[in-house]
Amino acid sequence: MTDAEYLREIAQPLAGEARDYDALLQLIGDARFVLIGEASHGTHEFYFERAAITKRLIAEKDFSILAIEADWPDSARVHRYVRGMPAGSADEALSGFRRFPTWMWRNTVVVEFVEWLRGFNKNLDPKRAPVGFYGMDLYSLHASIDAVLGYLEKIDPEAAKRARLRYSCFDHFSRNPQEYGYATTVGAMESCEDSVVAQLVELQQKAAEFLSRDGDVAAEELFFAEQNARLIKDAEQYYRSMFRGRASSWNLRDRHMVNTIGNLVAHLNGSRQPKAIVWAHNSHLGDARATEMSHYGEVNVGQMIRERVGKEAVLIGFSTYHGTVTAASDWGAPAERKNVRPALEGSYEHLFHEIALPGFWIDLRGAGKIGDLQQRRIERAIGVIYRPETERLSHYFHARLPEQFDAIIHLDETSAVEPLERTSLWDEGELPETYPFKV
Repeated sequence: MTDAEYLREIAQPLAGEARDYDALLQLIGDARFVLIGEASHGTHEFYFERAAITKRLIAEKDFSILAIEADWPDSARVHRYVRGMPAGSADEALSGFRRFPTWMWRNTVVVEFVEWLRGFNKNLDPKRAPVGFYGMDLYSLHASIDAVLGYLEKIDPEAAKRARLRYSCFDHFSRNPQEYGYATTVGAMESCEDSVVAQLVELQQKAAEFLSRDGDVAAEELFFAEQNARLIKDAEQYYRSMFRGRASSWNLRDRHMVNTIGNLVAHLNGSRQPKAIVWAHNSHLGDARATEMSHYGEVNVGQMIRERVGKEAVLIGFSTYHGTVTAASDWGAPAERKNVRPALEGSYEHLFHEIALPGFWIDLRGAGKIGDLQQRRIERAIGVIYRPETERLSHYFHARLPEQFDAIIHLDETSAVEPLERTSLWDEGELPETYPFKV
């Protein structure tokens, strides 16, 4: 039997039925962390299948934390909504996600999932912890400053004045943290590091005082404010590191994500240790040690979670052979619905296409003897920008898939996720198959 024939034999087909992921849930077992990736930030099926798995983990395995690749203050609005307040709609709850790329979280699949989550929490057994929706990224420097100041102005106006003075260090840059990072790197100004650290320390030192004023009602508000203050500290360091090389800034960002997950688990720890689901790109959640990233000194969330908890974490990746994707041509450019080219020969995606199933998943923990999987291959990654004209250089990297993930879900033909705000470029539909050559 050839490797391709054996792969087809162990591939578990996806038929669009509720029981499709029964065996995947058995693989997950009693794991406390389930990291579910995506091979692009703009594929409908990745969002849809990830949400389907998440619903089952929440309903059947008591997961109560969902941490996503998004900013903390933007996600806090959704968190309040899924926990029953305020009234309104999922669309309104997602209104904080207004910065590029808006389609990552303002899309039709996420709207449906957020409404489901609100309904689930509403009908939850009081003995169970409600499910929370949290952001773990660190781009929201100024939004987090606003959140800390808003909290302190309500609970301690004098502390708010001190915080405002400390954070005024950033006022010269028109809410553009990249300008701040550049100015400190070239020595045009002193960094704000001491100020943001001092503010976090003061907030932590006054925690007992703040809690004694309002009791348990204030515990979550304090935690959210403290997490924003941690984010400000990490973001200040991140923006200074941007001009020192990719590895430095990447590692700071992924460490912040891991620490956020750890802070959530510690904060919510009660009689039963909470279990967390993480949504982010494959590049964050697949173990970096199995990819080219390790050669550049980069670590990621998947690697660090595995190092901390071992087999209590399950890492799940996605792949596709061809279809369409919502992406931009440049950073900050409008969303487009672009054709995804057939995967290159020699890639994992091309190998999976040869299995000739429209959708399937493979238990990689049990596939260690398959040479075609163990062989180092190229793997595709599409972020918020897709440049098919330079696809090999821009979107492929080498990896060893069985070491990168515990399971892989392959959907051979996929479609672009539908943004809530569709641009004219998106509505024009797919580009000609000959793009960019026009012949």
